[in-house]
This record gives sequence, C-alpha cells and structure tokens, in this order.
Amino acid sequence: MALFIRQSEDRSKLQERIAAELREKAKARAEANGQTDGVTDSAYLKDTKTTTSLAWVWIALILLVVGLLIFFVVTSSN
Repeated sequence: MALFIRQSEDRSKLQERIAAELREKAKARAEANGQTDGVTDSAYLKDTKTTTSLAWVWIALILLVVGLLIFFVVTSSN
C-alpha cells in the first residue's frame, strides 16, 4: 500500500500534464457524444417523483409490523 502511495507522489510534471490533458480530452469527447456523468441527466431518473412528506409514516408502519412479528414469534415459542 505504501508503495502505491509513493508512486502517485513521484509523478513528474510531465506525467501530471499528460494526465490532465487526457482527462480534458475524455471530458470533451463525452460531452460531444451527449454522454455526461451527471446525476440530473441520467435516464434512470426519468418518470420518478420525489419523496413526500409522509414518508416517515410508512417507515413507522414498517417498523411497527416488524416489531409485532418479532413479538409474536418470541411469545409463541415460549
């Protein structure tokens, strides 16, 4: 692990510049193709809605049901 950290510290200025140029080229190519890595433009967010203010009620109901199930299992085994 220490060798890996040391390798990244020993990068020369030329290596840093080349890495930065490659990152910029990749970013420009992705934007030109219409591909970005942002979350707001992702296809999986299409047709979704935000959580309502009553989400805590659903969480409380689920916890209550789980608690009751555990209670019934413990009391029925005695």
